[in-house]
Amino acid sequence: MKKDAPFTPPTHLSIAMRKWVSSIVDRYEIEQHHFKVLVLAAEAWDRCSAARSVILKKGISYLDRFGAPRARPEVGVERDSRIAFVRCLRELALEVEVPEEKPRPRVAPRIPRKGENDVS
Repeated sequence: MKKDAPFTPPTHLSIAMRKWVSSIVDRYEIEQHHFKVLVLAAEAWDRCSAARSVILKKGISYLDRFGAPRARPEVGVERDSRIAFVRCLRELALEVEVPEEKPRPRVAPRIPRKGENDVS
């Protein structure tokens, strides 16, 4: 990303998500398409938070007209938004730390004895 490129967070995002997007833009070099994925992640987080607040106020379920318990629609919105957020983060691969590679012990494959596990 060029430092003069204006990657400003959209105003429809919450203040917390605008700050988060700005911090990512400041910390990483990103391209225009990465910025769009970043904004999608922030929107997903905001939507998840909104659904969560409704669930906290109204509960996780309600009784339908027959008196049967049903999950509130916000439960699905929260779930789907969480999945979208995590997928966007995975797509961006922002915090990729390469774990220290430890050599794995080499184990020779066991050669079956004659007549053992014959496939033919």
